[in-house]
Amino acid sequence: MTTLTLFVLLLLCMLMGMPIAIALGFASMTTILLFSNDSLASISLKLFEATSEHYTLLAIPFFILSSAFLSTGGVARRLINFAMDSVGHIRGGLAMASVMACMLFAAVSGSSPATVAAIGSIVIAGMVKAGYPKSLAAGVIANAGTLGILIPPSIVMLVYSAATEVSASRMFMAGFIPGTLMGLILMVAIYIVARVKKLPAQPFPGIRCWFHSMFRAIGGLMLIVIVLGSIYGGIASPTEAASVAAVYAFFIAIFGYRDIGPLKGVPWRKENEKLSTATIRNLYLLPKSMIESIWHKEVAHVVKDAAKVSIMLLFIIANAMLFAHVLTSERIPHSIAETIVSLGLPAWGFLLVMNILLLIAGNFMEPSAILLIMAPILFPIATHLGIDPIHLGIIMVVNMEIGMLTPPVGLNLFVTAGITGNSIGWVIRACLPWLALLLGFLGLITYIPQISLFLPQLLDGM
Repeated sequence: MTTLTLFVLLLLCMLMGMPIAIALGFASMTTILLFSNDSLASISLKLFEATSEHYTLLAIPFFILSSAFLSTGGVARRLINFAMDSVGHIRGGLAMASVMACMLFAAVSGSSPATVAAIGSIVIAGMVKAGYPKSLAAGVIANAGTLGILIPPSIVMLVYSAATEVSASRMFMAGFIPGTLMGLILMVAIYIVARVKKLPAQPFPGIRCWFHSMFRAIGGLMLIVIVLGSIYGGIASPTEAASVAAVYAFFIAIFGYRDIGPLKGVPWRKENEKLSTATIRNLYLLPKSMIESIWHKEVAHVVKDAAKVSIMLLFIIANAMLFAHVLTSERIPHSIAETIVSLGLPAWGFLLVMNILLLIAGNFMEPSAILLIMAPILFPIATHLGIDPIHLGIIMVVNMEIGMLTPPVGLNLFVTAGITGNSIGWVIRACLPWLALLLGFLGLITYIPQISLFLPQLLDGM
């Protein structure tokens, strides 16, 4: 009766159009008040503990803030220029460079919609101008943007780690090879399409120009080294690395690239000016600009937007954790696990059923909410069947990638539609051919666990 009440209330609330966070909280509180001895005070305590007890979750607002600074600044544009100079000379190279830029930006943002917005707003128009079909440009960017939650650091991986108590560092390690592989698969597919459709190639700019674009992009590329290097090297936890990333992104956007803040538009060195003079002037401006940047309008706007996204996501997480508490206290996951195991379902069959359930859920819910609801249910079943928790997490993340591209709640579809000015239906049709690649990739990740587990096991053995 408890299980039935919990899930029926959640389904009814969602069908009425209630926000997922409110629906989770309402269903959980009603079930607790009807069938549990817990008081209202204990419910408020659980909501507080949901976010305060999970140290890993503190990384989420820091990664969101660093992503906001990098998206507002010129990091995306410089990464695109570097990618263009690297692979733009290959047939279909502009689209391949877009995928490469999405991979690089994913490694500094941890967010799929942010990757699509930052990269797509620049490259889609550029591809169309260069002679690419608009539908191909939109489909490539919408799909490549999903790498934002697979290539570490990933906010969705942090949510899975909080829900299952799995190491966030090992999840990040596990996501590196699958994310790189998916990017390469997209690039190969683009090259084949480019050969068939005779898409244009850009002239190679030369080694000197390539080094110049790499030097200009080094500010963004260094963030990848700082975050992943400190985590994989055992120097910092994901939360500590995220806080360093937020501070670094602040300085690189305001004082490095000077795309926002009080120094916006001020060049590092005027034309024909001696380096020593430029250095003295910049050292003089630095203390003053540091003070001004604290209350500068553009900086405040970036922090405010990041705070809004963080509060929204953490509110969903808090209510989902309350929902997970009800599931655990009523032993619902264990009952489901015992039922499935008693049916004699093999591991491969369970993974197939799980993928179908997650793909259906991805049509209607936001990735973090799906993970927080489904992970406590699926985790004990998977461990009982001998499935590695890290492997399970990567499978769930890839399912969430596909959910970003399926209506009616596919976030990447809405972002791409906003960039292109076309309808959601047009964007869905543009994404379908590339979505088939993601589904095939999901099969690879599901049934070849070493793709996900090779790097964590290798680093564990060192």
